[in-house]
Amino acid sequence: MLTEEQRSFYTQNGYVLAPGLLTPEEAAMYRDECHALADRLSAIGTYDGTWGSAKDISGGVATQLRHCHDVQFYSAALTQLIVDERLTSAAASIIGPNVQLHHTKMFIKPPEKGSPFPMHQDVPYFPHDNHSMIAAIIHFDDAPREKGCVRVVPGSHKLGPPLEHITEGSPHLDPKKYPIEEATPVPARAGDVLFFSYLTIHGSGINVSDEARTTLLVQMRDPEDPPTIRAHESRGQGMMLRGIDPSCCTTKPSSERQAQ
Repeated sequence: MLTEEQRSFYTQNGYVLAPGLLTPEEAAMYRDECHALADRLSAIGTYDGTWGSAKDISGGVATQLRHCHDVQFYSAALTQLIVDERLTSAAASIIGPNVQLHHTKMFIKPPEKGSPFPMHQDVPYFPHDNHSMIAAIIHFDDAPREKGCVRVVPGSHKLGPPLEHITEGSPHLDPKKYPIEEATPVPARAGDVLFFSYLTIHGSGINVSDEARTTLLVQMRDPEDPPTIRAHESRGQGMMLRGIDPSCCTTKPSSERQAQ
């Protein structure tokens, strides 16, 4: 689980980096798994996950992003990872004892042209009543600044109601008001995991290095925190990663009702 110091840092800043949650050897294995998955997907068609709004911060440079939603349906190794005790216990330190999956996304920023993400909050995409939603970004490569590491605005999860986003392209904040280069970089090593609230303003720059940046994003919530609107629904959503879903058993199972 996260230490008391890490939990306090998260409460104050809306994010925390958990170093060395995976070993370097494990990170390398999962990196290979992600790249093999990306290659299999490429065999049936190229899918570039670059946001339309990325052009606003890339200076017109053509960038690329290899990605895949719901990776647990493509790789047993990645399914095992999202229920790994080290990951889920850290998440439980923030959310509470019951941790429910919302969705997963694999991101590979190719060398020299890996797409950026404009600064944004995740809440416009899938708002929840109690704002329990967090993200965990699991790093399978080192992610220094030149690889386009995640950048955050510390304490921005306390700004109150979700901020107004520009909806053209993909919802994002005005890059003139929230420039990526002025946000706090969170460089990471392979095996580190970055946790942050879906209210925390974050983004990332272009990968200008000669190596890929490979990550897995896992979005998680308290199962008793209902979605405010039905949005961003995906396969496997609602899977329990840790604990139980207390809201699932308010009526008898259908088999018992039929027996009566």
